[in-house]
Amino acid sequence: MARPGQPESGGGGFVMLRSAFILGCAITSAVATGLLVVRHEGFASRGDETATVVQTSQTHSVSAPSTIGGVTAIPKAADGHYWAEARVNSTTVKFLVDTGASVVALTPQDARRLGINLNALTYDQDVTTASGKTQAARVVIDRVQIGQSQMDDVEALVIREGLSTSLLGMSYLGRLSRFEATQGGLILRP
Repeated sequence: MARPGQPESGGGGFVMLRSAFILGCAITSAVATGLLVVRHEGFASRGDETATVVQTSQTHSVSAPSTIGGVTAIPKAADGHYWAEARVNSTTVKFLVDTGASVVALTPQDARRLGINLNALTYDQDVTTASGKTQAARVVIDRVQIGQSQMDDVEALVIREGLSTSLLGMSYLGRLSRFEATQGGLILRP
């Protein structure tokens, strides 16, 4: 006896039709995802979604994030890391995205560019960086913005020494509604 939705003749046609439908959905999804990743990596764009590559003073290049419908995508760099240019107050700062960092960490150079008086800071936080143990001072950044993702009053540390680049840590990332690492980029949802 045939089940509802299956023909009387063995059901093979229904199973094949269902498999073809699932395969078609998977292919459509893969193509759409591929187009989205390509768009976020700057190979295809239109209008204000143009992604540009900017050379920095270090050996890393930072691609401008692209924003579609309020979602910001940071392309993966050639070194396999996610590098983000953020608007911090009124200054642009290049960050290495680091989900292992509990807070945003600033180099003394970036802190100085942000107008933070390094001599007025109290370095009373013991921290461990890739270069070893050092001290840090707590600060609060008025505003950090990457694409459409903006946070106010972001806790940060100014690392006295041993940090070669500022880190975008969880005091920013953890306040997003969601962030997701894909093969092609890091997706930020405000």
